[in-house]
Amino acid sequence: MTSPDMTADLSTTPHALVFAAPTRESYREALLALSDLAHAREVPPPKVLSAWEAAEWSFDGIDPDLKPLALAIGETYSVDVALIPQAGRRKQLLLADMDSTIIACECLDELADFAGLKAEIAAITERAMAGELDFESALKERVSMLKGLPITALQRCYDDRVRLNPGARTFVRTMAAHGARCVLVSGGFTFFTSRVGQAVGFHAAFANTLLDDGASLTGNVAEPILGRQAKRDRLVAERESLNLHLEDTLAIGDGANDLAMIAEAGLGLAFYAKPIVAAQANAAIQNTTLETALFYQGYRRAEFVPDVAN
Repeated sequence: MTSPDMTADLSTTPHALVFAAPTRESYREALLALSDLAHAREVPPPKVLSAWEAAEWSFDGIDPDLKPLALAIGETYSVDVALIPQAGRRKQLLLADMDSTIIACECLDELADFAGLKAEIAAITERAMAGELDFESALKERVSMLKGLPITALQRCYDDRVRLNPGARTFVRTMAAHGARCVLVSGGFTFFTSRVGQAVGFHAAFANTLLDDGASLTGNVAEPILGRQAKRDRLVAERESLNLHLEDTLAIGDGANDLAMIAEAGLGLAFYAKPIVAAQANAAIQNTTLETALFYQGYRRAEFVPDVAN
């Protein structure tokens, strides 16, 4: 589908100014400050999305000063703030990174711990996620260091180390319940995405495949490697298969490997992200949970699907 006109005049483009707070106190303080900002622009009172947690104002158009002022208030009171176009507000396609986004760890780093190499491999991971290293080369280097690790370590790693980030199930299952297709796309490994995808409620999951000889890892990963470009390509393929517009899509991640799909999405979100990602995303979540991605889409808490473990 043809993308919407990205050169539209923001002064006449309807937007929502949304914020979500981690505490009642920060909600109250940010609400007062943001209300002053909205009142100065003759905007109607806010709509509460969740009592003492999230609210939004509707703007018929926005001026150049609004976003930096709103973000400064968010930083001052440690709340998450975003300006979201009203067009296509509720997304029909979600692509989400897994490691450090849907789950609270980097699976490769945790696997390395079983080989006694966590410090060495985690240092490479950190540089790759910050955009300092080529992702594919860095992945091959780290996987090669795991040669000989018994494949039984994968299940032990999943059982002992993999934990969902708060709000993951609610985020994905709420979007799915309202008709969105939800896809997990990871530069990590299929062993983990298959399990995480099922536990959270994704419709599909894509990742890299670790090779083994039936007993131990060979130190190799199957080609082609799913990296930055492949994540973007997956978003485009999913969007086109559903006959959607760019504005109908949401991508969320934390590392440089996610930049291409975040740039390709109608709403690209940075989640507790590296600076390079936060700087390029449309909006960020850095004080609250994954549920804030629902508030950014205009969902009220009463519409959320509760987090019920399998």
